[in-house]
Amino acid sequence: MPEIHEARRARLAELVAARDAEAALITRLVNVRYLTGLASSNAALLVRADGTAVLATDGRYAGTAARVCPELECVVDRATAGALTARAAGRLAFEAHAVTVEAHDELAAEPGAPELVPLGHAVEELRMVKDEAEIALLREACAITDQAFDAVLPTIRPGVTERAIAIALDRAMIDLGAEQPAFATIVASGPNGAIPHHVPSGRVIEHGDLVTMDFGALQGGYHADMTRTIAVGAAGAWEREIYDLVAAAQAAGLAAARPDAVTKEVDAAARGVIEAAGHGDEFPHGLGHGVGLEIHEAPLMGYDKTGKLTDRVPITVEPGVYVAGRGGVRIEDTLVVRADGPELLTKTTKDLLVS
Repeated sequence: MPEIHEARRARLAELVAARDAEAALITRLVNVRYLTGLASSNAALLVRADGTAVLATDGRYAGTAARVCPELECVVDRATAGALTARAAGRLAFEAHAVTVEAHDELAAEPGAPELVPLGHAVEELRMVKDEAEIALLREACAITDQAFDAVLPTIRPGVTERAIAIALDRAMIDLGAEQPAFATIVASGPNGAIPHHVPSGRVIEHGDLVTMDFGALQGGYHADMTRTIAVGAAGAWEREIYDLVAAAQAAGLAAARPDAVTKEVDAAARGVIEAAGHGDEFPHGLGHGVGLEIHEAPLMGYDKTGKLTDRVPITVEPGVYVAGRGGVRIEDTLVVRADGPELLTKTTKDLLVS
């Protein structure tokens, strides 16, 4: 899709010119992929203010670059950033948040090196609003995620370990066509459910446990993210109370996720429900985050975050309550902010399921 990547580079070129720079040096690999289509472990991109661009990669990816982005001049050099810096003049904007001090010093020491100035998070800001081709890949990744949950749910019963469930989810996503899991799958049962990012262990599921599963598929480089909490065998009064509370908080967060909404106010809409029930201290993380070529990307939604949502921004909404020593509940969906209301990409039921 060279035309899509050309359009993205053109938008970046406008930002470069607005920063009074002659060119931008892009070294974050995920940003290089966004602007060129090339996924690699070693690449850099020079985007000039006039819209022209030069890609640099090493011999392992030269053939792929020629196929994926034939419209670009490609320099084959393992020292990708240095090779492109030598082609720049005047003021060169660089990704200061991704370049180490040592790497900066090496670039500045190149013979005839241009003046290096920070670019800021310009590419990440461009990536925040997705085009419909990106949303289609997210939609596909989320569909695989839903199907994997349906496939594994009947196997969750007393005697099965957290690790076995995590492996089953990962295998199901691959069998259903995912490139790979989008991140390390979380399965937290019983008291482990009070740990938001618990690592699946050998703990054996017991009758009456709550089991929280946080997982997603990767498809076309785009990340799905979904969390569901189920009860095994039976759900007691306190489990149902906490579950209903988190479900209400998530509904409030979804309703608030509209274009022009301030991110911390979206967080507050869900957090306020939990705080009003006396569980504010048991919701220790932000409400959600952007998803795309990275599992966590802009915008971030928390009580201390800044910024606004806009149309075609995919985000997660994932409130939780975690009761130390007992367990926890988290419910999470991936959705796209739309003017007429959120488009849910993960569609698995949010009723409390008893396996």
